[in-house]
Amino acid sequence: MDTPASICGHSAPSTAAMAMAAPDGALTGWSPGAQLLLGYSAAEAVGRPAAALLAARLPASARKRLAGQHDWLGRVVLRHRDGHWVECGLRARPLPTGDGRAGWLLEATPLPEDEDRETDPLLHWAFDQSQFALAIFDTEGRFLRINEPMARQLAATEQEVRGLRITEHMTDPAFQAPEQCVDRVAAAGEPEHSEHYVRVPGEPHPHAWIAHFAPLKDPAGRVHGVQLAALDFTEQAVARERLALINEASRRIGSTLDITRTAQELAEVAVPRLADLAAVDLLAFIDRGDEPPSGPLSGPVTMHRTALASIVKIPESLVRPGKATTYPRFSPPAECLATGRPAAYEMTDSAMARWATHDPARAARIRDLGAHSMMVAPIQARGVTLGIVLFARSQRPEPYVPDDILLAEEITARAAVCIDNARRYTRERTTAVTLQRTLLPLKMPDQAAVEIASRYLPAGGGAGVGGDWFDVIPLSGARVALVVGDVVGHGVQASATMGRLRTAVRTLADIDLPPDELLTHLDDVVTRTCAEAGPTEGIGAAAEIAGGLGATCLYAIYDPVSQGCRLARAGHPLPVVVGLDGTVDLLDLPAGPPLGLGGLPFEAAEVDLPEGSLLALYTDGLIEFRGRDIDEGIDALRHALTQPAASLDALCDAVLARLLPDRPDDIALLVARTRALPADQVATWDLPSDPAVVAQARTNASQRLAAWGLDELAFSTELVVSELVTNAIRYGQPPIQLRLIHDRRVICEVSDASDSSPHLRRARVFDEGGRGLMLVAQFAQRWGVRHAAQGKTIWAEMHGPAC
Repeated sequence: MDTPASICGHSAPSTAAMAMAAPDGALTGWSPGAQLLLGYSAAEAVGRPAAALLAARLPASARKRLAGQHDWLGRVVLRHRDGHWVECGLRARPLPTGDGRAGWLLEATPLPEDEDRETDPLLHWAFDQSQFALAIFDTEGRFLRINEPMARQLAATEQEVRGLRITEHMTDPAFQAPEQCVDRVAAAGEPEHSEHYVRVPGEPHPHAWIAHFAPLKDPAGRVHGVQLAALDFTEQAVARERLALINEASRRIGSTLDITRTAQELAEVAVPRLADLAAVDLLAFIDRGDEPPSGPLSGPVTMHRTALASIVKIPESLVRPGKATTYPRFSPPAECLATGRPAAYEMTDSAMARWATHDPARAARIRDLGAHSMMVAPIQARGVTLGIVLFARSQRPEPYVPDDILLAEEITARAAVCIDNARRYTRERTTAVTLQRTLLPLKMPDQAAVEIASRYLPAGGGAGVGGDWFDVIPLSGARVALVVGDVVGHGVQASATMGRLRTAVRTLADIDLPPDELLTHLDDVVTRTCAEAGPTEGIGAAAEIAGGLGATCLYAIYDPVSQGCRLARAGHPLPVVVGLDGTVDLLDLPAGPPLGLGGLPFEAAEVDLPEGSLLALYTDGLIEFRGRDIDEGIDALRHALTQPAASLDALCDAVLARLLPDRPDDIALLVARTRALPADQVATWDLPSDPAVVAQARTNASQRLAAWGLDELAFSTELVVSELVTNAIRYGQPPIQLRLIHDRRVICEVSDASDSSPHLRRARVFDEGGRGLMLVAQFAQRWGVRHAAQGKTIWAEMHGPAC
């Protein structure tokens, strides 16, 4: 068996420190070596409890062995007679007394503190001069050594913390997590990496820490301790949090065209991540419907409190939404309106003191709130000042810094556009030109599934803008949706109804509904539009729909991987397909009812469209008008589509020239030539439902990216693959499949047989899970989920320079 010296790597001295203890723990023998080690004479030591010499409690494993009267060998910290600590290797051997009890023979060997520094000074320098905060723990989770950065964070010297566990020095429950990490690493011998947001004794405020826990092993692989390396990444965490807040502001603010709701969304986004309280005050001209004031705003300013959000109970004295509030000329809000620039203040600033002196009622409200720091940001859009946003902190101790001002300016600017849009909508200033812009995509989206050309022609004469429209919507898995629709009637009413339908289609397409289900939901939208129009209204597109004339739509999804196209129609003309051999056919699709009838089913059909096939979608104005039979119009369209053309744009022009000598009705034409993804741009793996396959999935993905020359996407793609495959194995059902697609981007898809949908959530600091989808959302440009008849597919898109 090893001696205490050998377990510590040192040779025992010639005079060993020996002692004997009775079964009750009282010392009965004391050697000269023990006196030399700890300074107590035999007369002083005999009769004392042996435990009184310990500077720190024995580890639990030692106490368990001693209680069972077994040998124990390990490290201890003893207290010298003059008070300093002596770190020793201790061996305890039981001495049976014959009555079922046992005394103890104790042998201690000092561990020279500086021997490692003398034998290998580089190790000492590397530890003490590291910019990282480093600590070494024994296998019982007790501090053995710390370097100077760690000592500053702990606000304690190495001597003060040696022999203590983390929570014995820092009692905050937040430190239980890193202590548990140390215990797990010591027990399992595997490193761990974690993030913590805590306030250490050496810092006035909580910081974000990246902590790496590594086992310290001997050549035989036995764990003798744990090293902790901690890095303060507060700045990076704050930057990440600010970016997330900007993304959330883009997602949440502006969900409606209601001014009050948009202002409330702005306030709610800011609380609590930027402020403990946020208030939105808008200028009075918005409520009155007047033109915005010209020139800079000066003098006392009266505004209306439009929104308010807080993490604490709002004092009764604070101005409530719907009430007017006046700011004097020299107040920070009035100065913000005059200069158009955001600013931050502490309550002790002279500007705040002056404001409080001249407005004691406002000062009392601020005192009631308990705020210590405040920001004011102007709400400006399109050169018009609309109001201000007040941000205040009362619970969080940190004052506002310049980066907070930039963040407030960013989210306020985003909200300002939404508020101004709502203002314009409430004043009914949307013109026919603005409506017409919604008829068509501003530009064709970036997609590789089909080559697209389109034409939209408003009706001739005085009919003006109508309700015909089309859209091209990129979908997950490199697919694309092609849409053509027609709302009855002309003018503002038809365009407004069309705009609602087009928006609804895009929204429904974003959740990857199949064509028949999408038309069912779109039918509900039209039905609600009819209900809003009311039974007594006699004009407008909604009234015509309610009268039974209806709206039509055709929705198609083309997949360049399978070269299949799934289509469904709601009372719309049949599409035309030109095959590779030049044959022209009308696709025989089930005849769905026009939109707005409600309660009737829609059916979808699937056809194969080999690469190079031509698909033409159009509205009825192209093939039917007074004096021409519909069959004649279809024949003319089929003939025009077979004529040679230099491009799809030229083909569209030729079709319009042949079929439309004049334009009695508005017309939408969408022509698509199909493409196919080569087989070497798609990789598919069937995966067993075994967590061990995750590593192989990452390897497969990395190898495929290397084959595609996309090594720069390897890290993000491996991370996304790891998270999605892990989730599918953990929460889904087999069969599980991983697919990578490379078109103009890299698309990662993981499919399983479960119908449950994943949900993005914000994991708390010490949660062991809940960050997977958050990581996917951070590393992917887009991600989502689509459902099939059985199961679902979670997809994510990664963009890189070579994509």
